[in-house]
Amino acid sequence: MCNRYRMSEAQAALAARYGVAAEYPPDLTIPPPELFPKRPAWTVRHDDGARILDVMTWGWPRTVPGARGPRETQVTNVRNLDSPMWRNALAKPAQRCLVPVTSFSEYGPGEKGNLPLYWFAVPSRPIFSFAGIWRPAAGGAVFAFLTCEPNSVVAPIHPKAMPLILHEEDEERWLTGDLDDLVAPFPAQLMTVSAPEYAKSAQSILL
Repeated sequence: MCNRYRMSEAQAALAARYGVAAEYPPDLTIPPPELFPKRPAWTVRHDDGARILDVMTWGWPRTVPGARGPRETQVTNVRNLDSPMWRNALAKPAQRCLVPVTSFSEYGPGEKGNLPLYWFAVPSRPIFSFAGIWRPAAGGAVFAFLTCEPNSVVAPIHPKAMPLILHEEDEERWLTGDLDDLVAPFPAQLMTVSAPEYAKSAQSILL
């Protein structure tokens, strides 16, 4: 599931898109345009009733048992919304956020070590939003984003799921209100997919 996306627009465009101040605290880490798990990324959330830009680490810490004792992993995508792990956060609008995106990627089927990489975009929206959740953590705030059933553009490449992309008019409702009918695939006719690129593997990019 999506473990690589881009937010390549300028910071001023990002601020204008979400209606937040274009000035940032001097100590704010500026994320790179290509995003991977366990690295900082832009988010948008509410603070005292107003939208703010924030930088959080992508990956929700989770402790799992192992042969050598418990170990910590990071969950990047939220699929089972009924899981106790997510229910509490999803029920609290204060723990929801928007994840700004200019395109996201999925690997398609192919030979091991040489998988085709596809990039998906929304041409009418230079910056669009994943529906995210966040929480404080020992090393700073962390986030993950929701997924849903894939639409007809994503399914031939990644049939299990796709990121939950919000319509722009639904973004404020995601931050402040009930989930209602927001968890649904984004319309396929509004999306495009690139010709495949080839890379050795996702792991080789992360190293």
